[in-house]
Amino acid sequence: MFEVTHTTRFSYEALVSRCLNEVHLTPRALPWQTVYQSTLVVDPAPATFQHRKDYFGNDASTFAVIEQHDRLTATATSLVKVETRQQPKSDLAWEIARDQIAAAVDDSCLEAAEFIYSSPFVPILKELVPFAGESFKPGRPLLEAASELSHRIFKEFKYDPKATSIEAPLVEVLRNKHGVCQDFAHLMIGACRSLRLAARYVSGYVRSGPRVQGAQASHAWVSVFIPNIGWVPFDPTNDVMPSENHVTLAWGRDYGDVTPVKGVTLGGGLQTVQVEVYVNPV
Repeated sequence: MFEVTHTTRFSYEALVSRCLNEVHLTPRALPWQTVYQSTLVVDPAPATFQHRKDYFGNDASTFAVIEQHDRLTATATSLVKVETRQQPKSDLAWEIARDQIAAAVDDSCLEAAEFIYSSPFVPILKELVPFAGESFKPGRPLLEAASELSHRIFKEFKYDPKATSIEAPLVEVLRNKHGVCQDFAHLMIGACRSLRLAARYVSGYVRSGPRVQGAQASHAWVSVFIPNIGWVPFDPTNDVMPSENHVTLAWGRDYGDVTPVKGVTLGGGLQTVQVEVYVNPV
C-alpha cells in the first residue's frame, strides 16, 4: 500500500484576482487498484469546488479561487493499494489486431478504435512509420512488437528533465532522442497509431528506486490494446511493464486529456511552478 502526496505550488509576479483550475489527481479505482482515501487541499480556499467523471471515466475536480492571491498551492493525498498483475500472453499478429480494431469485431475493439487517431500532442507523423516498422515486422505478435518498441525507446533515448517541455513537438523528440516520460509515452503512442494500432496515455506515479526514472513528479506510460486480452501497459521510460509499483491516476488520448493541474488566471503576469511527489509504502 502507498501513501501518495502530490503538491503543486504556483507563484505569480503580480496579484491574481481570480482563477479557475481543473485537476486529475484522484487515482482510479481498478480491478488491481483500490483507493482507500483521496483528498485535495487548496490554499487559498476555493469559493467553489466540484467533482465529476470526465469522458474517459477519470475523476476530475474543478475549483475557483476568487480572492486576490500571489501564490496558490494544491496538495493531493491518496492512500492506494496496488496488486501485482500477471504478465499477459498473446501471439496475435499485429496486422490481425489492426484489422479487428478497424472492423470493430466486438465492443472492446469499437471502444479502442478512438485511440488510433491523431490527437493534439500526438500527431500522426510519416517519420514514425519507419521508426515503428523496426519493431513491427510482418506477422510479428503485437505483444512482442510493442514490448520491443518500449525497450528501444528506453535504450535509444536519453531521459533528461531539462531537455524538453511538454510543448515540444513530437518530431523534435524523435529527432533529438531525449526527453521525459511524457515525451516517451507520446512517442510510443504515435508509433503505434502510425500503424493504426490503438494506444492510450496513462498518467500516474511510480515508486522511487535506484534505477527508476520519473519518480520525482507525476509519471506517464502507455497502454496498447490487444484484442481478446485488453489494454496492456508499457513504461518505456523504465523499460518495464507497470505492475505493483505504478499507481494509475487517469488515462486519455495524450497528456492534454489528463493534465494533473491546469487552469486559467486573471492577472498574475509571469508564473513559476514547483511540483513535489512522494510515493511512500505504508
